[in-house]
Amino acid sequence: MRARDLAIEYPTVTPDDTAMDAARLLAGRGLPGLVVVDDRRRAVAVVPGSRLLRQIVPPHVRDDPNLARVYDERHADRLCAKLADRTVADLLEDERTPLPVVDADATVMEIASVMAGARSPVVAVSDDERHPEKGAVIGVVTAAHLLDRLLPAAGDA
Repeated sequence: MRARDLAIEYPTVTPDDTAMDAARLLAGRGLPGLVVVDDRRRAVAVVPGSRLLRQIVPPHVRDDPNLARVYDERHADRLCAKLADRTVADLLEDERTPLPVVDADATVMEIASVMAGARSPVVAVSDDERHPEKGAVIGVVTAAHLLDRLLPAAGDA
């Protein structure tokens, strides 16, 4: 099985989208992270859900998780409001996580290797076989989808 066969449609965001819209998309679809593409649909980065949470949780609470108990739901809702003032590009300034990319002919093991090496829950599938990082994203393979394909084979062994 090749990457083109495993690739699924996956929502993307651009650097110009608001962090709030990105968070709503991630939460609304139950995604592990978001794929960021440029205006030509080339993979730019991945924004893990944890990066969005990092923008919401104040630094002093990240340093001492016991302080989180003093925040009730009303205060937590207010913390999310600061995402409206930030863009996806702002999130990428803090720490850019490159999006692993494979070409459409990549095998299951190539995809798994790239995903494991990058510690990413998603791998983009590119339409450019010679230079995958320069091609347009035609879909994404998620870790869950890849494991779903691998596990039946492992049970037969």
